[in-house]
This record gives sequence, structure tokens and C-alpha cells, in this order.
Amino acid sequence: VASLQLGLSLIWTEAKRRGVELPQVMEWMAANPAALAGLNRKGKIALGCDADFAIFEPESAQVVDVNKLHHKNPITPYDGRALAGVVTSTWLRGEKIDFQNAHGRMLRRGDV
Repeated sequence: VASLQLGLSLIWTEAKRRGVELPQVMEWMAANPAALAGLNRKGKIALGCDADFAIFEPESAQVVDVNKLHHKNPITPYDGRALAGVVTSTWLRGEKIDFQNAHGRMLRRGDV
């Protein structure tokens, strides 16, 4: 999905500008979507949940460069835009995503 990789930084940029705190953004970007999709083991760090998380540096900044995106089709309307916050690594079920080896599985509403 084009620009999905930028989602957290995009939301954080605008939230920060409006005075919204990072814990609220985490609810918007993790807990609430997981709950809406009925994915009970996603969206939070808790015993029995999948260890999915991103290491996020909220005080860092970046300028979007389409040549550095990991999308299948690296396009985005945000090319050249300055954003607050940088995701430095992503973890899926406790394993670091390396962008070389595909892994993951399709989840459906209510999957546990």
C-alpha cells in the first residue's frame, strides 16, 4: 500500500503540530485499528499477544525519499516532505523485519 510505511510519521507530524501526545497517537495507530479489525492479539504489548512493534524515534526527523521506500511500487505524494519521527525498525511476532525475506500471514477478523 503506497505510503503505508510513512503512516506513523505522517500522523505524528500532524498530531505533534496540534499538541496531541504520543500515547494518543499509539492508540490511533495500534490499539484502535486492531480492536476494529477484531485482532485480539495485535495492537498492544501484553502477555499472550503477538510481539509486533516498531522502534520509533519521535524527536528525529526525515525527508521522504521515494528511493528509500520498501513498497512494491515506491510512489508517494509525500516525496520531499519533511516529517517528524522515524521508525528505525519493525518487529513482527518477535522477529525483526529485514525487508529481504517475506514473512507474515493473512489475518481475518477475530483471528487469535
